[in-house]
Amino acid sequence: MLKTKITEMLRIKYPIICGGMQWVSDARLVAAVGEAGGIGMLTAGNYSSKEELRAEIRKVKKASDKPFGVNVTFMPSLRVIDREGQIDTAIEEGATVIETSGKITEEQAQRIKNGGVKHIHKVARLRDALTAERLGADAVTIVGFECGGAPPMDDITTFIQVPLVVNAVSIPVLAGGGIGDGRGLAAALALGAEGVVVGTRFMITKESLVHQNIKDAMVKAQETDTVLVLRSLRSMERVLKNTVALKVLEIESRGGGLEELVSLIAGRRVEESLEKGDIDSAILPCGQIIGLIDKVPSVKEVIDDMMRGAEETLRRLNRMVAA
Repeated sequence: MLKTKITEMLRIKYPIICGGMQWVSDARLVAAVGEAGGIGMLTAGNYSSKEELRAEIRKVKKASDKPFGVNVTFMPSLRVIDREGQIDTAIEEGATVIETSGKITEEQAQRIKNGGVKHIHKVARLRDALTAERLGADAVTIVGFECGGAPPMDDITTFIQVPLVVNAVSIPVLAGGGIGDGRGLAAALALGAEGVVVGTRFMITKESLVHQNIKDAMVKAQETDTVLVLRSLRSMERVLKNTVALKVLEIESRGGGLEELVSLIAGRRVEESLEKGDIDSAILPCGQIIGLIDKVPSVKEVIDDMMRGAEETLRRLNRMVAA
């Protein structure tokens, strides 16, 4: 067992967090992560109202009595989002932690703190980690270039990002990007992190709502089978290399703007692809860790394997020190 500041703060067995994933992180996945000893983040943005979010949170609580979190994103959106309502609902329903990302205000951060829940803010830049600490976040997640979803625009890897932030802040740091096994967990701890945030590895599990076609495609994919899209809009995403992703890159390469891209990158299109299994119908966020994924296990198997691998790695390193 690995005891860290994060396991103590969130009252969890293992320092492993399933980060909030748009259209993926539902009650079934979150409850499975909690039951296996980690903590999952239910994505508030998957639900169109506070009532829908509340109902999904109650599904988590019915399936598991373990700690759980809610992800509230402050990233730009074409939709009108009641973020304060999402925060209030998470607090009212007894969430252990609220995970945020994007440009959060001091008032919004204070709203979380006043609710008596822990606050983890996810960032891709050192200066944003410093801002999160100043706003009162209890912990900060720093993601590297390898991650699926929104990696840092300046292409800095997890191996550099984590120690930079650990050196700069006094609150616990979580590492994200390119982590999906025990070696990655051990490496993150060695860099000074108190735990890890994992996305793609949990996306490709039995409990994930993602269609089996998508899971199978990602299992077959190599680490070179992701691309970075939307850099021209300064809203970069790492996604699976498929027909739509290549079309987006082609439009960007000739200077096409949002009006030409919007139909290809629409969130509902992604949701439908994940549900129906059409691999080439939408951009599909995933990280370079797909190169290390070769099967579709259960969530419990993922977490057990991560912990076993991390402990074996740490014992091997300890033997080197002893020698």
